[in-house]
Amino acid sequence: MLGNLLKGIIGPVVDGFLKFIPDKNAREEAKEQMESQMLLAMTGLVAGQLAINLKEAEHGSIFVSGWRPWIGWVCGFALAWSFVIAPLLTWGIFVAGIDVIDLPELETGPLMALVLAMLGMGGLRTYEKRLGVARTGVKNGK
Repeated sequence: MLGNLLKGIIGPVVDGFLKFIPDKNAREEAKEQMESQMLLAMTGLVAGQLAINLKEAEHGSIFVSGWRPWIGWVCGFALAWSFVIAPLLTWGIFVAGIDVIDLPELETGPLMALVLAMLGMGGLRTYEKRLGVARTGVKNGK
């Protein structure tokens, strides 16, 4: 995704510069070299973010290392509320004949985007487990 974004932004600039190279072979070689440099730069960005994530995960405080699990619990509760709890409560209130105001509804569009992003990160967690570097607890990596 980041590659497509950078290519969309930088691509036209690079193509503009490449037009000034008259030799077709030299132009192709320059384009490959620029793409290689862009890939190297993106790899560096990703590696830097992974290092930050690792430092956060190793931290002993739940307020630093626990923010991702907290977001997961919030998303889980919000999904449970939207798709299980609220509909069952509404049905129960209707069956009981109780006249109350409507239950609050959560906006599930942004919630689903967050949940799907976290599920993608879950794939990274599986990768950590396969490498044998996954932690089993919150405190001191134990």
